Amino acid sequence: MADTLSADVIVVGAGLVAALTARKLALAGKSVVMLEAGPMIERDQIVQNFRRSAWKGDDDKPYPNSKFAPFPDYTPEDNGYLEQLGPYPYPAMYLRVVGGTTWHWAAQAWRLVPNAFRLKSAYDVGRDWPISYEDLEPFYHEAEVLWGVSGPDEMAQYSPRSKPFPMPPVAQSFLSQTVVNRLKPQFEVLTNTTGRNSQPYDGRPQCCGNNNCMPICPIDAQYTGGSAVVQAQAAGVKVIPQAVVYKLDHDAQGKITAVHYYDWNKQSHKAVAETYVLGANALEIPKILFMSASDKFPNGLANNYDQVGRNLMDHPSSKCTFLADEPIWAGRGPQSPISIQQMRDGDFRKDHSAFRLDFSNGSQVTAVTEQGIKQGLTGDALDRFIRERAARQMSMKNVLEQLPDPDNRVMLSKTKKDALGLPTPAIAYSINDYVERGMDATHEVYQQIVELMGATEVRYSPKGKYSNNQHICGTLAMGDDEKTSVTDSTGRAHAHENLYMVSTGVMPTVATANSTLTASALGLRTAAAILGQV
Repeated sequence: MADTLSADVIVVGAGLVAALTARKLALAGKSVVMLEAGPMIERDQIVQNFRRSAWKGDDDKPYPNSKFAPFPDYTPEDNGYLEQLGPYPYPAMYLRVVGGTTWHWAAQAWRLVPNAFRLKSAYDVGRDWPISYEDLEPFYHEAEVLWGVSGPDEMAQYSPRSKPFPMPPVAQSFLSQTVVNRLKPQFEVLTNTTGRNSQPYDGRPQCCGNNNCMPICPIDAQYTGGSAVVQAQAAGVKVIPQAVVYKLDHDAQGKITAVHYYDWNKQSHKAVAETYVLGANALEIPKILFMSASDKFPNGLANNYDQVGRNLMDHPSSKCTFLADEPIWAGRGPQSPISIQQMRDGDFRKDHSAFRLDFSNGSQVTAVTEQGIKQGLTGDALDRFIRERAARQMSMKNVLEQLPDPDNRVMLSKTKKDALGLPTPAIAYSINDYVERGMDATHEVYQQIVELMGATEVRYSPKGKYSNNQHICGTLAMGDDEKTSVTDSTGRAHAHENLYMVSTGVMPTVATANSTLTASALGLRTAAAILGQV
């Protein structure tokens, strides 16, 4: 056993939310250490990896995957890290590296709408949060300033603001301008709120439209967990990579007394602190809590009422692809530039999912080339086919709200272990009729849009087939009642006075917005609570 490490606060995980939480604590004078299972990475190496990769459509491929901190990988075949228990597959994608999964994201930065916090009270479905939109609003703004969020003033009609965005929206691409003009006045299509610079900000340049935001912004115009770690280190946070946490200790009263972790040489280390913060993702935190089971807590920590790992949620999505009746030239500017927000709230939520509609600006050249080759085209005929269709092909997808379901859950696998001998996650997952009815409502909107775009060759995802959006939520839900939640309204574990969780997992409902901005605001609020400010 190596020497014991000590600090005021130990943070497990070094993703975006964990790093912002650690930074705030360090700026208040706390000594803070972040333990990250994965390696430290550099942007230039990831960009080089992407350029050399044969798997351009796989966002994970440029990033190092280790047998000591493995993460899910599905190409050329599933590496089997996540055990699927069904009945519906949940092929989650995430990274275990310093900076976390937001290295390869779209940086969408929508706030939730106020009614998302009172879903049960307003619509008699789902559950209510133990806090309100107004409780979180100042922390939303704090997160937006740290990220450098750009967005249109019109977004305030959906999520009220006390202060303006740090930056105006990113300039619209040709596709964005065309779609906005073709769909109005039936639909209000807004430039997305994003952690993407529309002007130089915090030492990072403005977006120049590279169109490979996923898997990596090559010029650092897009905020990432890597940016957050740099901010944390500047505040005095110490980051220890290749530190795989496998157990938490506690005393007779349940107070956490130590964290144990392996380095990549399989040597065990111990770290002690006054306060412990779990900041990994919503699949990996439950894994740590389960692995920390003891005589006093035989079902794992923070799990006296069998709530850890339950209520797993994401945003099921279905796609519509078509040829517009004029060139729209997808592939210039950000990959996900505009959206329709009008279906995110309303009385219909009593009956079916709310949803957001996103338009893709990703280059269509690869997809169109594959179509042409399948048709047997070569030479000049293939060139003409690519030019004509890549200019007009576009796609859109919905982002559907999924209600919390205790049977959707993450557990420890009973059959799979990694190279350190630690069990991997096992997932039980399903999609219910509430989502299916939301999909039916989406199709009505899809049909209106394809008509307005003069679309031909319209293709929909097969009925009942959804992709997830890697917005892993709900497995550590906050609430006032320990019998139905894992953490309280500040993110503190009900059963452990000095254990906090900052993660998308503490969100009781998933709503219709990408989850990282909300998790960041919650993490900043948790830091304030640790400091006695909430």
